[in-house]
Amino acid sequence: MRAISTDNAAPVGGPFSQAVIAGDFVYLAGAVPRLPDGTWVRGAFAEQAHLTFTNLARVAEAAGSDLDHAVRVGVYLREWNDFAEMNTIFAQYFKGLVAPVRTTLPVALSGFDIEADAVLYTGP
Repeated sequence: MRAISTDNAAPVGGPFSQAVIAGDFVYLAGAVPRLPDGTWVRGAFAEQAHLTFTNLARVAEAAGSDLDHAVRVGVYLREWNDFAEMNTIFAQYFKGLVAPVRTTLPVALSGFDIEADAVLYTGP
């Protein structure tokens, strides 16, 4: 097992890794709409969603992979009304030959509108 950390994505908000490589899998921690310097972006939903998925992509890159290798994605929305817009934005970031499985849940996020995590497969 190996922990991954990059200054190109938002820092973690607690005692955990941005990602962990375990065998042929990369586990990406929940990404939120924060800039690499830690500043929260609290604008329109689309702006928050793009930054959240960009943060996931940057951590995946630091792990030597990309979001096209995602096999599972979790998306957590503060407002269920953002689901359709999230789907449109999601498709711009996850373009692999096989679409990942995904769980999308409404949750009580405080001060931001979206969080997402992912599992990537890097094997043969």
